[in-house]
Amino acid sequence: METNFIDLAKKRRSIYALGRNVKLSTDELTDLIKTNMKQAPTPFNNQTTRAVILFGDSHEKLWDIVINRLKQEVPDEAAFARTAAKINNFKAAFGTILFYTETKTVKEFEDNFPLYADNFQDWSEQAQGNAQYSVWTSLAENGLGANLQHYNPLIDDEVRAAFNIPASWRLRAEMDFGSIEAPAGDKEYMADDDRFLVFK
Repeated sequence: METNFIDLAKKRRSIYALGRNVKLSTDELTDLIKTNMKQAPTPFNNQTTRAVILFGDSHEKLWDIVINRLKQEVPDEAAFARTAAKINNFKAAFGTILFYTETKTVKEFEDNFPLYADNFQDWSEQAQGNAQYSVWTSLAENGLGANLQHYNPLIDDEVRAAFNIPASWRLRAEMDFGSIEAPAGDKEYMADDDRFLVFK
């Protein structure tokens, strides 16, 4: 039995200590991200996933937006200091991918396939999971760490204005990535008997 994919899956962890000691160029990383998203499956091949790839000042600008937005939500200075430290760890990474869903496409498929209309929102989320997992695992294959954040919808309006994002794109997650400066901790797993049913 081949286990190359499983070996790669084990490399894909939530890495929070990220840096900028990255050997791949921004063009190579952009191509890697694009290719993974193109190859990730979507229902009816409707290709609802979108991405905004941020490097350099644009990457830092995103996390400044997050910090400034959270400042409005965390009025306690001590609590905000902890929050800002966390966000600055993300800012220290090499880049960020903003994962979006094109809501116009979801609506078109709801209208064109009424029998399945109630499913296309759920399926678009499944497509997001496919795209995010594919990109994340491919980054891990290339020795890069990443983690996935969800500051949407708090930051949606500011991010849309800052990067001229189409109004029909709905932000689903933010993935910062970079060199691995410290490994992830041990991962715990629930008992197989609580998770799987197998019938032979």
